[in-house]
Amino acid sequence: MPELPEVEVVRRGLERWVAHRTVADVEVLHPRAVRRHTAGPDDFAHRLTGHRIGTPSRRGKYLWLPLEDTDQSVLAHLGMSGQLLVQPYSAPDEKHLRVRVRFADIPPAPDPAAEGTELRFVDQRTFGGLSLHDNTPDGLPDVIAHIARDPLDPLFDDDAFHQALRRKRTTVKRALLDQSLISGVGNIYADEALWRTRLHYERPTATLTRPVTTALLGHVRDVMTAALAVGGTSFDSLYVNINGESGYFDRSLDAYGREGLPCKRCGTPMRRRPWMNRSSYFCPKCQRAPRVSS
Repeated sequence: MPELPEVEVVRRGLERWVAHRTVADVEVLHPRAVRRHTAGPDDFAHRLTGHRIGTPSRRGKYLWLPLEDTDQSVLAHLGMSGQLLVQPYSAPDEKHLRVRVRFADIPPAPDPAAEGTELRFVDQRTFGGLSLHDNTPDGLPDVIAHIARDPLDPLFDDDAFHQALRRKRTTVKRALLDQSLISGVGNIYADEALWRTRLHYERPTATLTRPVTTALLGHVRDVMTAALAVGGTSFDSLYVNINGESGYFDRSLDAYGREGLPCKRCGTPMRRRPWMNRSSYFCPKCQRAPRVSS
């Protein structure tokens, strides 16, 4: 599933190609793609038509398109394989095209290059989808109002996060993936930040000192910023930006996916362990497992 850097890459593309364009027509080609819009596909299409898209926004892994003249937004849930693509009208339909949004471009699109293009939601596995929601006073779709700020948000409170970790009484990787504590971090960037901080994924949060939490947040931000610079992480063709291009951060990973390869810091073979229906990658020497109390 895309994490913060991948979703932010998509958001930036949508800001250039879709923001401030008026929806002329919406075609739902697969009802499952709008299943979270409980009123159904026809209602979804009707409610979007004629409205002007505002500046795309993001919190953590969640991306939405505000409608400028309403208090509602279109929430895009990418799931495992969802893609938001901007394509010329004349481009052949993708095999797994689920929703098509055409624009009026009257007045002309802010970016002249965007004219003659449409927004397509493509989803091979149909785990993702689009839905329309009311906004909170803060401008978030109401269904994600509980999601915490992400570490790249200027208003993220480092001290409050540290205090929450100490109260949570969990393990550090579980905390990083808890979207009510910190949003946008998934399995890949959690493993990368933990390797950089020399923390084992099962380290109890109650043992983290303030300097360790500060270092961990710094590494989370550093690895995400580095991933953003190269378009995010793509292990297959399912994550792409709005132009269908892959990211290249997989070439710079220090921990994730490196089972059996030497640790880039000490040379010890990296290990992989099953963890919460996922995998955790770590160095057994640099990231010592916590002692089990007797």
